[in-house]
Amino acid sequence: MSFDMNDAEPQKSGELIPDGTFAKVTMTIRPGGTDGQSEIDRGLLKASNAPGSDVLMVDAEFTVAEGPHVRRKFWQMFTVSGGKVDEHGVSIGWKISKGSFRAMIDSALGLDPQDMSEAAKAKRILRGLADLNGITFVAKIKVEPNDDPRYGDSNKLDRVVLPSEPEWRKVMDGEVLAPSPSTRARPKAASPAAPAWGQTVASPPASAAPAWSRPAQPGTAPATAPAATPAATPAPSGPAWLNT
Repeated sequence: MSFDMNDAEPQKSGELIPDGTFAKVTMTIRPGGTDGQSEIDRGLLKASNAPGSDVLMVDAEFTVAEGPHVRRKFWQMFTVSGGKVDEHGVSIGWKISKGSFRAMIDSALGLDPQDMSEAAKAKRILRGLADLNGITFVAKIKVEPNDDPRYGDSNKLDRVVLPSEPEWRKVMDGEVLAPSPSTRARPKAASPAAPAWGQTVASPPASAAPAWSRPAQPGTAPATAPAATPAATPAPSGPAWLNT
């Protein structure tokens, strides 16, 4: 048997996605073998390999969905339990990760982050963290320096871009934006180590599947709170991004 290498893809250059790039990305959760609190999170979480650490994390892979950097990937951990707590005994890591996950839902579904109607709140309820697998949202990507000379710099999620921001609509409409690097100071030898976050995990949501609307399509306006919106009826299946 012979192997024809003529149709092989060109070798990757190894260049990073430019700092400050806006792009639509899809998040895939890479199972880590440790059970979460929800039934659908069995084997989902990854345990820290640091000696004595009790940190559990979501191991996320982000793939650029469209545009000049389509199919480029980067990776990031989100702590959901273990580690330090704040002065009130609340998990620091979970609070940060939970805020990012809520922003992903708002960005994916075109929800106004200020919309706290019953219908909007119902769309933010997860059966478990596994419901976030496959979510597509607008992101700002950064370059994170590495102070370990054995490893190069890497791309990370700078922040989730919300429907209330002008860049969200432009990216959703397919416009390619010029990179806008973060203005915050980042020393050349900034440490990439993540804080030892979190200890507790938020109570798992109801077992009913989330009643989420379909992701916003280009040309449509973000959802806003109606004057009197009735509570949404739970849908029989998972998140909208898995049903499109």
